[in-house]
Amino acid sequence: MTQHDAPAPSDFDEAALFFHRYPSPGKLEIQATKPLGNQRDLALAYSPGVAAPCLAIRDDPATAADYTARANLVGVVSNGSAVLGLGNIGPLASKPVMEGKAVLFKKFAGIDVFDIEIDAPEIDRMVSTIAALEPTFGGINLEDIKAPECFEVEEQLKARMNIPVFHDDQHGTAIIVAAAVLNGLELAGKAIETVKIVTSGAGAAALACLNLLVSLGAKRENIWVTDRYGVAWRGRAEEMDRWKDAYVKETDARTLADVIGGADIFLGLSAAGVLKPELLAGMAEKPLILALANPVPEIMPEVARAARPDAMICTGRSDFPNQVNNVLCFPYIFRGALDVGATAINEEMKMAAVRAIAALAREEPSDVAARAYATETPVFGPDFLIPSPFDPRLILRIAPAVARAACDTGVAVRPITDMDAYLDRLNRFVFRSGLVMKPVFSTARTAAANRVIYADGEDERVLRAAQVVLEEGIARPILIGRPDVIDTRLRRYALKIRPGTDFDLIDPEDDPRYRDYVDLLIRLGGRRGVTQEAARTLVRTNTTVIAALAMVRGEADAMICGLEGRFERHLRNVDLIIGRKPGVRDLSALSMLIMQRGVTFFTDTYVTVDPSAEELAEMTILAAEEIRRFGIEPKAALLSFSNFGSRDTASTLKMRTAAALIAERDPDLEADGEMHADSALSEALRNRVFPHSKLKGEANLLVFPNLDAANIALNTAKAMTDALHVGPILLGTARPAHILTPSVTSRGIVNMTALSVVEASQAALQTASARETS
Repeated sequence: MTQHDAPAPSDFDEAALFFHRYPSPGKLEIQATKPLGNQRDLALAYSPGVAAPCLAIRDDPATAADYTARANLVGVVSNGSAVLGLGNIGPLASKPVMEGKAVLFKKFAGIDVFDIEIDAPEIDRMVSTIAALEPTFGGINLEDIKAPECFEVEEQLKARMNIPVFHDDQHGTAIIVAAAVLNGLELAGKAIETVKIVTSGAGAAALACLNLLVSLGAKRENIWVTDRYGVAWRGRAEEMDRWKDAYVKETDARTLADVIGGADIFLGLSAAGVLKPELLAGMAEKPLILALANPVPEIMPEVARAARPDAMICTGRSDFPNQVNNVLCFPYIFRGALDVGATAINEEMKMAAVRAIAALAREEPSDVAARAYATETPVFGPDFLIPSPFDPRLILRIAPAVARAACDTGVAVRPITDMDAYLDRLNRFVFRSGLVMKPVFSTARTAAANRVIYADGEDERVLRAAQVVLEEGIARPILIGRPDVIDTRLRRYALKIRPGTDFDLIDPEDDPRYRDYVDLLIRLGGRRGVTQEAARTLVRTNTTVIAALAMVRGEADAMICGLEGRFERHLRNVDLIIGRKPGVRDLSALSMLIMQRGVTFFTDTYVTVDPSAEELAEMTILAAEEIRRFGIEPKAALLSFSNFGSRDTASTLKMRTAAALIAERDPDLEADGEMHADSALSEALRNRVFPHSKLKGEANLLVFPNLDAANIALNTAKAMTDALHVGPILLGTARPAHILTPSVTSRGIVNMTALSVVEASQAALQTASARETS
């Protein structure tokens, strides 16, 4: 076909071309991790300052992990000889694929990558070129190199290099396949030592799968290899090599049809349509079919299911269950290997990854897993043998397992000495709230006052959060919702918690406390416009009202609401029923953003439209108390368009007065204002304007003059930095009550649950202490 005869690109192709071209070509860029804002920065980053780390590394090469990015840098290397389903398209044309691999490393495991495309079709040239890169990288990921050359290249590089070398097309596929096999055999009640395995395809991936299955216990005598020339039989001349020879048989069988009878496992890494439906009839009971050819598998799942309803089926496609996708493992294997400075990725490390992936699929679904699936969260079974590639828990299971195996087998240069701290770091990568929330969760687990009532008890996010808080020992949930609806949804989402046993339930349509709730609401709101009829209606229909009344009656220690409806409506009911702490003028809301640069708190982001100086002082002091629950010392900046008296307006005078009130009422609090936002975040800039500021360092609590400014700043910062929002945290209530927003995630509910438990427990301790002293 000539260039002029080439088919017109499809709409999808056009979209892909646009995606790769705009707003800038490619999928990667390099970002500096150090500031280069002045001559000193430049001198430290380059000459003459760079000489110091250079000499340190010369004297002790291990310090390269301390002074350079090498310990977190992987080279993705290809010669373009076997690119996806495109074949030998050459190194330059393979670059988009290698860039894609790089962004997967970064997205899923926080690993930096240089993609290296080399013009090296010969084995010796490939090996010498890649081996020479060892000083640059902490690991090498070989990609899209054709068989059998890939076997020789990897084998030679492993012998020559003292860093991990991993051919993902071989071992990544093998690890996922092995995990699927372990779980499929468990469901079928079979042992790996006795099953018959038949392959279609004998390339790099297929042979790596078989080798890993043998490491896990499969017997070579039970493995039958076929490819486009038929069965690998002794004496065959076509496309045989020393790696395929390990599975050669003395046999008269010549075709796939000749050997598939009685097979427990079909492993297809070949071509579309190879496995005919009539061949499935002779397979063993509950066969496992891994039809991994892409884009069209060896047999379509619906065809295989029709021929063998008892079959378990995996493909390489995302539109069917059980997708065998290398992204399930390669980022996390490298994460674990790099974190211990591994000199290799050995069989034990690969097997640790296999078992971790298999075990994750058998775990009970969590709120984290739920976000990885577009539909209902699947449960371990024939249609769920392996996790989703987007399950965030993968890094929490695979990386530690690989790291431990590296340490146990002696290939770790920097063994992990504190595994709990390492898990915390990985958890932080997944949730981004893991580290800053740690002291709150630790306190919550030891709290006595831990009954949390959820107004939106029927919501999927609340149900998932309830299971998590139970598993983590944070709280005893009380859900408001209809029992039949909650029961149906618990089963739909495969959650194990049950009413009465694991959590308490308030049925808004039929609860014996209904009249008591109505009477209490009339007492609390009768002088504020709540009639008897309105009270009866509210207690039947408004779950926030029910939750607040239960709190006042002492049936719960804290409450969470706001997943549906307007914030102001929930706020009005909370204020009416729960009320404010003694001496508090008004309620306010504090929001926390967790960004790459650190944690910053914003107030008041949801409640008071135009607070007075008195209210600003009050909310700042309340916010500071809350911030200390996170183990963070508050540093408050009262923001304005005026910078330490540069302008006099009603707004700037209000902020100035508020700062003075804070200094008077809480002299130990590091707070100052009025000031510009950049002065708040830069001590150097602040000192140029006013070197005598009480505020030192970078402010972590930003106090705004009105709701417009606070809410706009919060949402702008959140969108521009991809920050994680924790909150809003309602301040000033008589009892812990938080009104979340409809966009909150299940993990966000868990975070706020832990915080509310700590608040309730500390309030109970303060009350008890006050009683003892009175």
